[in-house]
Amino acid sequence: MIFKGLQVASFRNLADAELDIGEKDVFLVGENGQGKTNFLEAIYFCAYGSSFRGARDSELVRLGESGCSVAAQFGGSLYEKALITLEKGKKTIVLDGKPVHDRKALLSVVSCIVFCHEDMEFVAGTPERRRWFFDQTQSLYDPVYLEDLRAYRKVLKTRNTVLKDRWGTLNHEVIPILEALDAQIAYYGLRLMEQRKEAAQSFSAAFRPLYEAVSGINHVQVQYAPSWKATTADTVIAFLQTRWEADLAAGATLSGPHRDHYHFTQGEREFAGKASTGQRRLLALLLRIAQARRFSEMTGKAPILLLDDVLLELDGEKRRKFLQVMPEYDQAFYTFLPEEPFEGYRQTNTLVYHVAQGSLSTSKHPRGSTGT
Repeated sequence: MIFKGLQVASFRNLADAELDIGEKDVFLVGENGQGKTNFLEAIYFCAYGSSFRGARDSELVRLGESGCSVAAQFGGSLYEKALITLEKGKKTIVLDGKPVHDRKALLSVVSCIVFCHEDMEFVAGTPERRRWFFDQTQSLYDPVYLEDLRAYRKVLKTRNTVLKDRWGTLNHEVIPILEALDAQIAYYGLRLMEQRKEAAQSFSAAFRPLYEAVSGINHVQVQYAPSWKATTADTVIAFLQTRWEADLAAGATLSGPHRDHYHFTQGEREFAGKASTGQRRLLALLLRIAQARRFSEMTGKAPILLLDDVLLELDGEKRRKFLQVMPEYDQAFYTFLPEEPFEGYRQTNTLVYHVAQGSLSTSKHPRGSTGT
């Protein structure tokens, strides 16, 4: 499945345009701040209905405009076209002319894996960012996990609202409410724990040899550490009850899958905290490669890759090894600075867009050239 075309209107700094992007490899070449990453963000927006940079919807709208839209034409997909519009704070998603009311429907259309500088947060950032990465990895191929995650978050939000509204008071009114919510929290939480444990083991088994092959550092793996030690509904519920007063005092649920941790270890020691900046950056990149491979393994499909200044941050040897372990993909979009040796990566049909002040102009590798 590929993107054949993209039409943008009032999206970030991109000039309104309808663009042909129907090649396996698409290069975006330009100086910083010209719109290369915004273009990748527009592609991602069509895949997930959100920004990979964590931007609010309002931030995607060009300054001075009331709304924006991105439309994509697909090849080899169940759908031919997706249209997503933002207008005065309201988001609308249309697939082949029919409105859909849940952006999870986009997951059945296209799957994008994005490589960007912010991926460093999965390694050196907060536990929330690591959970986000592994939740995304599972959600890409497992709709049951996504539904359980959504259900858990919905119950958690309700429980936290109750805790905040009760002003730290544990009485005969709040106890039955917490009892009912705890049963649901335990049910969905244990389902998430079981699925996360299995997925983390499978992911680590694939990631460990991958990181060793590129970095030369062995025994680096992923370990999942659940917040709850209890493993049955009754024991989880009993534990939650012992935490009622603390939760009420905090106005939030202080334990559960939303507080789970993932660690990168080497043997018995924490690895990420002691790794160099280069080792962390490589770790983040290879997490994305492992994510793409895991997706293909579980679905039998190849993803679309969005690579934002990835090769720029690697030295020559690591760049070579990185390209050797690139996952299978249906289509890839790369960003480059003009001084980078992107010509050396072009194939016969590579499509190259030069980006300046939000406008894109195109050139193709000459027909008959062998590329590299």
